[in-house]
Order: sequence, then C-alpha cells, then structure tokens
Amino acid sequence: MSRIHLLSTPDHTTSETLVFLGRASRLLADDVRRELPASLAGRAWEDMVQRGEPGDTGRVATSYTGASPHKVVALVLPEPCGRHNSPSRAWAIHPLLTGSGLKGSLTVIAALDEAAHAFPVALAIGRAFPTWAASPRPEREIKVSFLSPDRAVGNLERIALATEATRRAADWTDRPPDRLNCDALVAEAESIARSIPGVTIQVLRGEALRANGLNGLAAVGQAAAEAPALVALEWRPKNATHHHGWVGKGIVYDTGGLAIKPRASMAGMKTDMAGSAAVLAAFEAAARLGSPDRITAVLAIAENAIGPGALRPDDIVSMYSGRTVEINNPDAEGRLVLGDAAAWLARTRSPDELWTLATLTGAQAVSTGKRHAAIYATDDEIERRCVLAGRASGDTTHPLPYCPELWRREFTSPIADMKNSVKDRENAQSACAAQFIGNHLAAVGWSRPWCHVDLAAPAVSGGRGTGFGVGLLLTVAGLGAPFLAR
Repeated sequence: MSRIHLLSTPDHTTSETLVFLGRASRLLADDVRRELPASLAGRAWEDMVQRGEPGDTGRVATSYTGASPHKVVALVLPEPCGRHNSPSRAWAIHPLLTGSGLKGSLTVIAALDEAAHAFPVALAIGRAFPTWAASPRPEREIKVSFLSPDRAVGNLERIALATEATRRAADWTDRPPDRLNCDALVAEAESIARSIPGVTIQVLRGEALRANGLNGLAAVGQAAAEAPALVALEWRPKNATHHHGWVGKGIVYDTGGLAIKPRASMAGMKTDMAGSAAVLAAFEAAARLGSPDRITAVLAIAENAIGPGALRPDDIVSMYSGRTVEINNPDAEGRLVLGDAAAWLARTRSPDELWTLATLTGAQAVSTGKRHAAIYATDDEIERRCVLAGRASGDTTHPLPYCPELWRREFTSPIADMKNSVKDRENAQSACAAQFIGNHLAAVGWSRPWCHVDLAAPAVSGGRGTGFGVGLLLTVAGLGAPFLAR
C-alpha cells in the first residue's frame, strides 16, 4: 500500500526516485532548479525537459544519477488545454504517473502554475496510487510537495484529507462484490458515523424500505442475498445557513437482472456503486473538516441480482413519489433507486440544493467523453457552479440539455405513469435517464436547484476506480479548490 504525505517543503533525502511534474516552463524555473541533484544542474536538465514535445498528453523523461535519489523523472505536462478542461492539467497527471512504471519510495515535486492548482494536482497524484488489492503489496512512501510562483500553497491538511477521501472512494469502487456487498457498504457508512462526533445515521433496510414507500429501491434489490438499504448520514453544525443534499447510486453489483448483461458487459459492474462511494467519502471528509454547512448524504444501496424474486419486465412499481413505473428494462435499475432516494431526501430533509451522483448510463461516455462527467441541471447557476468547480477540482463536467418537455415522452406507458427505459435510445439517453429521476422530484413538489452528475466513464480508468466526484462535491461545498462559489 502506498502512503502519501503532503509536505510544506520538498524532502527527497530518503526516496529512491525523485519526480518533477509541471509544464516545461515551470520545470525550467529557478525554484525547480534549486531542488535538482547536482548531476542534473544546467544543460543536462534542460535537455531532459526539452528533449521532445509533450503533445496533447504529456511526456516522461528519465535520468539516473548514480547517487541518491537513484532516479530522476520529469513528467512534462501538455501545453494545450481547452476552455472546457482543467487548467491544472490534472487530467494528464494520473495517466503519466501510472504509465511511468515507478517503483519504490518516491518524492513528487509539483511545479504549479498557480497555488490554487495544488488541490486538483494532489487528487490526481493520489488516484495514481490505488490502495486496494486482493494480495498484500509492499508498502511505499510517497512524499508530495508543491512549488508555486504566485504564493505559498495553504491548508495542506484540507488538501490531504480530500486526497485520502478520493483514494478511499476509489478503494471502495475497486473492491469486488464478494468483499463489498450491501452489508459491507452499510457497515462502512455506520463505521464513519461512529467515528465522527456530531454525525448521525439512519438506515432503512428490507421491509422497512417498503414500509416507508421506497418500493423502487426495494424492488431492484429484492432478489439479492443481502437486503437493499437506504442510508442517510447527517452533519448538522450549529448556525448552519446552507444545507447540501447529496445522493449516491450504490449498486454493489449489476448483473442486469432478468435483462442479463452479456459476459463482457457484466465484468466490471462492481464499479456501479462509484456514485455512493464518492458521496460517502466526500461526506466523511466534509465532516472531518468541520463544514460550516449542513450536509445530508443518502446512499441507495442494492445488488441487481438474478433469482426467483427478481424484478421482471412488465412488473409495475409504485415509487416513493407516488408515481407508478412499468418495468420494461430491469437493467435500467439505477434510476429506480435514485428516483426513490432523491425524492425521499427532498421530502424528508428539504435541502437547499440537491445533487445526485451515479454511474447511470453507458451513453454518458458518448455524450461527454471519458474524462468529463455529464451533468443535468435545473438552473443556470447550479450548472455554472458545477462546471467551474469541476475545472477547479479536476473532476471536470459538461452540461447536457435540460429539456424535460422533450425527454418525458420517452417514458410513455399505456398502463402506468411511465416506463423505466426510453423508447428511442438515440434521443439523448443520458439526459432522459436523468429526467426519470427529475420526474419523481417533481412529483414530491421539489422546486429548488438540482444537479445530476453521470460519472459512468470518469469513475474508472485503466480498470481501477478514480474516486471521481469527491473533489467536485467538496469544492461546490466550499471545502475544496478555490473557485467562483455561490
């Protein structure tokens, strides 16, 4: 397991490898040169940094010193950065680090363009060193420090907590369903509630779900060995003036139900709970940071399993909102659990704004790519905040068109209020899936801002969880990267 330490000043006295990362102009600046081993002073370092163009993805250059540290690596970040991307270039850091084959103890010195980039850069470094593995791995020490030309990087404790929260969410996402089933995910939430003074928790499971009208969540998980659950964690500081509501999709495994997925499509469905992982990890970090705002985090936990009790095509489910749903696709289960959980949170806790995070649609990658989550927002302001917070945190997002009047018709049913899957899969699938959740929010009278984040593609990279969404939520809550807040 890799242990990451954020340091206020560089320390590479005990590291086997010294890594510098930044754009070429920063790597050639005086503050970076002062940290170089003597063997790389002057022209040798310039040749290493300028040996080739970094292109669109960045470049790796390596030199061996014959002393300590034994190896020096330059991760030259790309120059191009489109207006919808993160100016920190965090999107390039994770693949550069994971593709560099770095072994042993490391010191990473990040040469930032500005101090505000420390938050997304730290998260990108953290997600490059995953923590979960079935077999024991050698412990590694990774020391990270920042050099900034404008001002000192402040609040390293906050950045360190966010980095570890991102790695924690990635760890949960990586765990296979025999290790992280419904019981285990509920237990993780309960453990967090016990460990942080002031946090309260409510757990509804099994028949308690139906007793509280949460029939969509209950129906999705009714064939699994472990009962589905709705878990609500609350942080309520005195004198709070704002209330954030966060909901995460927690499908610990998705077979597709009776609409069973093909073998190749089913493998990897352990990551279908990445939304709940991000929400839970961000909630824990926010509470440990002593957020001045109230936060309610809701996890909709279930396994979409196959068995005699499985939800069937043609079944009718009466959702928490009171709306009836004709099931035409048991593999469109995420919207059922989120429709219930979001409506429950809206009605029982009435937050000032509501966020839903989910690996909701495979179409998300088609809509916004593998690095940008797709967002579906009810008003310009929450959409603007989400986009800006994404660029600031490195968890980049891009809006889908918000047109309920165009998408509701995709769910028309002759015998119920709606179906659960669209009739035209080429008509903005990701926006339609989000609108299904919106239908149930509208049914309980929700009229405050709501932003849905479909993170299906960016939640995973190279077969490993990324913890995507943690930095985004912390930033929109004022606990992450600096940005133009509310």
